[in-house]
Amino acid sequence: MRHPVIAVVGPTAAGKSDLAVDLALRLGGECLNADSMQLYRGMDIGTAKLTEAERRGVPHHLLDVWDVTVTASVAEYQKLVRPLIEAVDVPVLVGGSGLYVRAAIDDLEFPGTDPEIRARLEAELAERGAGPLYARLRELDPAAAEAILPSNGRRIVRALEVIEHSGRPFSATMPSYEAVYPSVQLGLEVPRPVLDERIGTRVERMWAAGLVAEVRELLGRGLAEGRTAGRALGYAQVIRYLRGEWSEEEAFAETVRATRRFARRQESWFRRDPRVHWLPYDDPDLLGRSLALIAGRESG
Repeated sequence: MRHPVIAVVGPTAAGKSDLAVDLALRLGGECLNADSMQLYRGMDIGTAKLTEAERRGVPHHLLDVWDVTVTASVAEYQKLVRPLIEAVDVPVLVGGSGLYVRAAIDDLEFPGTDPEIRARLEAELAERGAGPLYARLRELDPAAAEAILPSNGRRIVRALEVIEHSGRPFSATMPSYEAVYPSVQLGLEVPRPVLDERIGTRVERMWAAGLVAEVRELLGRGLAEGRTAGRALGYAQVIRYLRGEWSEEEAFAETVRATRRFARRQESWFRRDPRVHWLPYDDPDLLGRSLALIAGRESG
């Protein structure tokens, strides 16, 4: 690998994909997807996956890898992305899934699993909700509890599974900032009111482009049974509409609200990483400033 990994990160609707393509075109690079939902085949409109035309001839990797019935696995993603980082002359990693970015470039290991423990904890989650499990995690591993949302049942179950299976705190396996690959991380900064407006506009465009029809088609391929894909932003809300639980207006409004909340969590995640260089999304010289940071890292 002759160049550092270039990572374009930040919240959804910030313009990451376009900047990544600009950089790849200028540097002779290739884009490596780091958006967990864009790994799914057929989930195109709701994930804002670039069309062939929008990719402008730049090779894009790790799109359309999994069926919608497959549970997302950051450990599996790491196995897929690392050989590409080694093989591509100028790898441009792009996406807003913070843990996937870290799995690509940092020293991040994944503890083993125990299906019996997982099944028992998931049954408890289904029966009692996330609250009691989160309280248990807070007692066993306060550091892990601090880093996991109380409502994120899947992550809470995983943390408790690791603790019980390994006898070690889950926080001992959480990401550090120890890099495996040299990188330049570029974060796109969007003022919150502007980002909220951009998200609203994006959801409007997704609806107009046929998101409901996309979800209806994917339901025939097992979307509702997918533990990850079926819960994706936009898809989960449309499923509830198609089941008659919500009106279409309610599904639309909740997609906007949920996406705005998610964008705040994304930004908080990336803000904690001191290596990210933040650039205004609307800087007239965004590409030039990005190239200067990359050149500075290479010369250093």
